[in-house]
Order: sequence, then C-alpha cells, then structure tokens
Amino acid sequence: MSEEISREEYERIASEIESDTSPVGIDAKKTHVLILYKLAEIERRLISIEVAKNTKAAE
Repeated sequence: MSEEISREEYERIASEIESDTSPVGIDAKKTHVLILYKLAEIERRLISIEVAKNTKAAE
C-alpha cells in the first residue's frame, strides 16, 4: 500500500489510543476494538457492494 496517512489523521488516531499507564504507550484493548470495528465496517461495505453488483447482474 503506497498511500500514506496524513500527519493530522495520524495524530488524531495516536491521541485516541495512547495510554500513559501502558508500558508500550497505547491502550491495547481500545486499539483492538477500533481495528475490529473498522474491519466490520469494511465487511458491511463489501457486502453492500456485492449485493448491488449481483442485483445489477441479475437484471
């Protein structure tokens, strides 16, 4: 993937997952929840695209 994230978006995400109490500096649970949420969102979008494609193909 050659597309890079903007500095503003990077900082927004970093501030959302950072944790002063974690030895690695991020809240692992929140990070994983955000990743899983985004993957589920992508899956919903793909299903929607597939349904639209199959509907159009059946016409």
